Amino acid sequence: MTATPSQPDMPPMVPRAPRHRRSPGVLRDALTLLGLPLAAAPLLLGAFAGGGTRRWFGGRAESQRAEAQTAKDDAAAAFYDLDTAQRDLRISIETITAVDDSPAARRAVDGFEALGRRIDEVSHRYISAVDAHDLDRDDLEASAAARARTELTAAKDELGRVRKELDRFAEGLGPLLGKAETQLARLAPAVERARQSLLAASGALDAVRGTGLRADDLAARLAALAPELTRLNQGAGRHGVPETLQRAERVSREAGAVRADAERLPERAAETDKRLVSLRTRAQALTTRAEQVEPVLSELRRRFTAACWQDLQHVPDQAREHVAQAERKLAEARAAREEQRWPDATALLSTVRALLNETDEAVSAAGDRLRQLNAVQKDPRAEIERTRFAIRDAQRLAMAGRSTPDPRDARPLDDAVARLERAITGLEGRHPDYWHFLTETDAVRRTVARVVGRIREERGAGN
Repeated sequence: MTATPSQPDMPPMVPRAPRHRRSPGVLRDALTLLGLPLAAAPLLLGAFAGGGTRRWFGGRAESQRAEAQTAKDDAAAAFYDLDTAQRDLRISIETITAVDDSPAARRAVDGFEALGRRIDEVSHRYISAVDAHDLDRDDLEASAAARARTELTAAKDELGRVRKELDRFAEGLGPLLGKAETQLARLAPAVERARQSLLAASGALDAVRGTGLRADDLAARLAALAPELTRLNQGAGRHGVPETLQRAERVSREAGAVRADAERLPERAAETDKRLVSLRTRAQALTTRAEQVEPVLSELRRRFTAACWQDLQHVPDQAREHVAQAERKLAEARAAREEQRWPDATALLSTVRALLNETDEAVSAAGDRLRQLNAVQKDPRAEIERTRFAIRDAQRLAMAGRSTPDPRDARPLDDAVARLERAITGLEGRHPDYWHFLTETDAVRRTVARVVGRIREERGAGN
């Protein structure tokens, strides 16, 4: 509400003083002293009562004037009450728009603007009514005073109706305003947490550098947060509340990560040194074990068919190559450790570990192959019984609570029985392929395990 009356009549701060009536005795004494006849008393009394400028009308005219003045005061009170409410609501709208750019917030802004236009209209009519009637005129007619009272009362009522519309609109803003106030309440603490996180990260970095560790990567990460701190200091007025909140939370999170890494750096350095020693020892042990693969392969070649060992032919060369590669990576990791390039050192040590794991498996495979083939050559019955037990156990489970098996279970189990029998038949002859027998029995057991797993899963779901 921007318009104001040309001569606003504020509600009286104190009640109007009643007209002072002179005591008749005092007036008679005054006339005697002045040498005037008592007939002049009415004229003199009128001069005192009207301040010497207004004619005394009395009766209906003064009553209408008083009622019009009351209506004017009431309308002024309604006008300023509406103006105050509009100002308060504008603060609420500005709070919402500072935080929220959703469609609901934009609708609230549009609604407030429409209400503003409505308020301007009724305010204009009120001001026009005030300007149209001079209630202080000496010659104010009773009819004019009555007309003024009617128009001012109508203006007051219209101002009151718009005030109620404003109140209803304000009530509807409750959820939006609550959300906005919540975010604004989070703003200052979030920014302060970000500042404290940066300060703590800087302190942790200084402490770890005091131990002789450079922590250059952590320093770079912390320096990258400096522009974000500058934007936080510029405030939400420039960057908006949601963006400032997100920035503060991101700075807190990243600064906290820098601090945690700085505090863990001495432990990380010690762990890296330990891994360097451990992997170096393991590489040396694998070098020795890899040298033992060739004799194992020689025995496999001598005692078993080519199918039992051909896939292991590459193990000695692969083992030597992987160990040599691991040792080169270890040297690079050691250099990265000396230069305190911790991410590089960690990555290189992971590569070394993967190479040594692969080499260990390959070297172990040759010895395991020989032990398995020796066992089945000596007595294949243990492997056969192990596999048959798995099949019978699956068959009992498939028939539990049924008179006939489910074809989905029966078919793969029957195939497993046939496959085992073929593998057993393959052991006959002068040079049996024991490795094929072992791979077949293993495949049969895996097939049976899948059937058992599906049956239990279905029955579990049914229960």
